[in-house]
Amino acid sequence: MTTDTKQQTRLLVQTAAAVCIDKKGEETRILELDPIDSGLSDFFLVTSATNDRQAIAIADEIEHRLKKDFGVFPNSVEGRRKGDWILLDYVDFVVHVFLTERRAFYDIERLRKSARPLTPAEFDAELKSALAEKTVAARKKATAKAKPAAAKAIPAAAKAAPAAKKAPAKKAVAKKVVAKKAAKKSASSGKTAAKKPIAKEAAAKKAVAKKAALAKKATAKKTPARKVASKKRTAKKS
Repeated sequence: MTTDTKQQTRLLVQTAAAVCIDKKGEETRILELDPIDSGLSDFFLVTSATNDRQAIAIADEIEHRLKKDFGVFPNSVEGRRKGDWILLDYVDFVVHVFLTERRAFYDIERLRKSARPLTPAEFDAELKSALAEKTVAARKKATAKAKPAAAKAIPAAAKAAPAAKKAPAKKAVAKKVVAKKAAKKSASSGKTAAKKPIAKEAAAKKAVAKKAALAKKATAKKTPARKVASKKRTAKKS
């Protein structure tokens, strides 16, 4: 029996045991049979009823629930008419519904000494633990499958990284070019600003020189006229 099939069988046994408890079955026990001694079955579910009507009600409800919830039918049903010992054979497990005195007489637990007896609560705890282990194993498998995919994605990311590095390098070069241009502009503007005062001073000097030249010419023109006037005055006196 595979692990999945055994887990399915455990779920069926768990549901049947829950019906026994709901229908007030007494001393409900699950016998996990020794694989060597069990033949075809893995579990016996044993419960007791106080009268034949209760025994039939328990057997009928187990058959109904397993059919409704899992679509499972018993391979064979025995003892339903008398109701003192009803046997539902589901191949992988067998349900025994006894009247109390009949159970004590046959003592099926003693006949199966190699079997491991469990209460429904103990059986439920083991089933939950098995399901949890199965979930953990499934997650580990999924993680193991995901790791190769992640490893394949790393080279692609590594290839993309150089391209990402080149882009900042280009930006840095562009910034340097802009900074050089800005420095050149500031230097040329400084030179222009320095040239402007020098040009103004030269223009002022030229203007002063022009004024001085004009003044000299004017003085030169006036001097001969004064000399002529003084000569005329001297001649009249004589």
